[in-house]
Parts: sequence; structure tokens; C-alpha cells
Amino acid sequence: MFETLSSSFTGVIKKLRFKDDEKALKKALAELKKSLLKADVHHKVVKELISRVELDTKKEGIGRESFIKALKTNLTSILEAPGNKGFVYASKPPTVVLMSGLQGSGKTTTTAKLAYYLKLRGKKVLMVAADLQRMAAVEQLKQLAQQVEVDIWADESEKNPVTVVKKALSEAKEKLYDVVLIDTAGRLAIDEELMEELKEVKAAANPDEIFYVADSLTGQDAVRSADKFNQDLGISGVILTKFDGDSKGGVAISLAHQIGVPLRFLGTGEKLPDLEVFIPDRITGRLMGAGDVESLAEKTAAVIDEKQAKKISKKIAKGKFNFEDFLEQLESIKKMGSLKSLISMIPGMGNMAKAIKDLDLENSSEIKKIKAMIGSMTPKERRDPDLILKNSSRKRRIAAGSGLSQQEVNKILKQFNHAAKFAKKFAGKKGMQDMQNMMKQMGGTGFPKM
Repeated sequence: MFETLSSSFTGVIKKLRFKDDEKALKKALAELKKSLLKADVHHKVVKELISRVELDTKKEGIGRESFIKALKTNLTSILEAPGNKGFVYASKPPTVVLMSGLQGSGKTTTTAKLAYYLKLRGKKVLMVAADLQRMAAVEQLKQLAQQVEVDIWADESEKNPVTVVKKALSEAKEKLYDVVLIDTAGRLAIDEELMEELKEVKAAANPDEIFYVADSLTGQDAVRSADKFNQDLGISGVILTKFDGDSKGGVAISLAHQIGVPLRFLGTGEKLPDLEVFIPDRITGRLMGAGDVESLAEKTAAVIDEKQAKKISKKIAKGKFNFEDFLEQLESIKKMGSLKSLISMIPGMGNMAKAIKDLDLENSSEIKKIKAMIGSMTPKERRDPDLILKNSSRKRRIAAGSGLSQQEVNKILKQFNHAAKFAKKFAGKKGMQDMQNMMKQMGGTGFPKM
């Protein structure tokens, strides 16, 4: 996410090697302008940003540090818009959220992603299937509800979405749901019929939030359609989907500034955990190569139990990490979303994220082999890998049961053993300090401290 822009910013900053070099500043600003336009940032927003950065840099005295400060400040300002950040709950539950958007934008899937996001944060969620226009929309939401393991209100015999919404809200109040997410009908293009239906649903739902789901791959068309929905419906935020694809990223930078409505979430992958809160100063940090440690910590806290984490840490420190622990941690990581997105949050690792062809922890051939091997072990062997390491008969049995060769089993066992020793080495306070020092050496961006 934002890898191309981040890489461009790094190149621009490196052009300012000396203080009071106005010629270098002009070159850096020209390069910055070119990068932003290429990334599909709106030309008026680019012009405004460049003008602000130039003015603030000259005020502070031309140099790399003043340029970085000016770029960071003004970029954050451009990304911001009036309204709340993240997700804000109503003072009295349930919080009602109306999901709107055109067909093909990923609205129904995003509704399920948002339900998953809220569920991980301990909220009781009800999804409402009020898209009665698109064939199979109700069935799709039902299947997604099963995957997310949240409740759904659906009535396929009903033809009026207003009736569906009223009944669902009555159910939500009676059964004390924290959040109600209403999936509404979309069209291939904006039309009066769509807007009239949405206005009727809005009147019935009296929502606390109205999110417009926009496809980032459509570039400036996403901004124009969001603006139209805002004029007709009064949206409180935008969710940009498909941000992991070939999106140039610029639409995320200019959208809030152009329509005056905050960008609230980004869809960063196909899986249900791949939804990230859009917080301007954190996004600026990523664009500037500083990562986003706060968002990474929040994602981790949402899926990993603190007591369990301490238990695992103690086992690692004692060299007792086993295959059962491995499977448990694998499941936790999967809940956090795409590996590419997670790596981009680590300071100095943004460029590495660009090189990753998003490792799929579910379908990776190596992970499948490991799971097959573990599945062929006895419970005792899973808890004590040492039983297998020097026992050829056990290895042969496991290889036969998993469909792997004995050489493959040996290789996996050796890798697991090395990984456990490596983790043990970095366990504890001193180990964490060593790890941090190593990460700094690996991920240095050349940026001065800000």
C-alpha cells in the first residue's frame, strides 16, 4: 500500500543534499509534482500541496529537514477532512451504519469486512441484507455472515428494503446488538431510482453513519461518484476498496480534500481481515517511510490474547515452543490480514512490502506441507518436537502419513528447530533491544529524525 509513492518521496528527499540550495528545491518540487500526478492525485490538489510545501520550506530555510517537515505537515493536512477518525459508536446502541455504493465496488464484501473488524473488538454485530435488486446479493451476504460468524437479518420473500430495515432494527434493539450494518442496493451507474430508494432506507434507518464504498481502481471517477452520493445522501465517510491491486494510490490522498468527507477505511486485500482504518498522520508516516507502528499494535492487540501472548513468550524463552503453538500462532496471524500490508507498517520496511507477492498463509505450498506433517504427528509429538528430531522411524511414519518425502520432513524439522532457537535468542528485554537494533540497520531510510 502506497509503496510506489513512498519510494518516490524517498527519491525526492534525497535530492536536497545541501542547505540553501534553491535549485535543488525546485528540482525536488518538480519531481514531487510529477510523482503525485502519475499516482492520479487530482491536479488542483497537487498544485496546492506543492505551493504549501515550497512556502513552508523557504520559511524554515531550505534544507532536507525543513522540506521533510513541510511535506509531512501539509500532506497530513491534505489527507484530513472534517469528521471523525476510525469508527465512532452511538451514545445509545445500536450504532446503525448504512453501506452505500455502486455495483462492483465491493460493497457487500466490505460490509462483512467491517463486521469482522467490529467483532474482533468485542462488538455484537447484525448485518442486514437490504440489497434486493442484485440477484444473489442476499445469498452472498449470508455466506459472508457464516464466514465472519456474525448474525444476519434477511427476508428473501420481501420486496421492499424499507420493510426489511424496520424489522431488522426492531430485532437489533430487542436482542441488544451493538452495531447494525445495512447492505443496500447499488446500480451500475448513479440514477434517480437508486437515490430515491436510498433516501427512503435512510429515513427508515436513521443511521449514525453513512459510508460510501468506492472502487479505488476507478481513480478520479471514485471521487466524482462519492461527491454525488454526498450531495444527494449526505455521507459521513468513504471506504476505498481494492487498494491492494493496481491502484496508483493518489485517489486516497486527494479524495477527502476534494469532497470534504473523511476517508475512513481502506480495503487492502481480498480476505475478511484486510480492512484498515484510515488515520491521516499514520498514513503520512507510511508515505514518508516511517511505518505505522500504532496500527500494527492495534491489529495485534485485536487478535492476540494478552495472556496467551505472555504464555507463548515464556515458552519461547525456555526453548519449549512446539508445533501446537505454531499452528495457534499461524491462525492468529491469518486474522491480522495480508502479510504485505503488515510489513508496510514496520518502519523502513515499505520497500520490502513492494517486492512481496502477498504471501498467502492459507494456500502457501510450504504452509500446506507443514500442516500435513503436523497432522500426521501424535499429540505427544506435537507438544515435544525433540521426540522426532533424532528418531528415524517416527520421521518415516510422519512422512508416509503426510504424503511428504523423508527429506522434506527433515528439512521442515530443521527449519522449525532453527526458528525456535532464533526466537529464543531474541526473547527477553536484551533480546528485544538486539532485535530493534538489527531492524534499524536493515531498514534505515536515510531520513533525519523528525
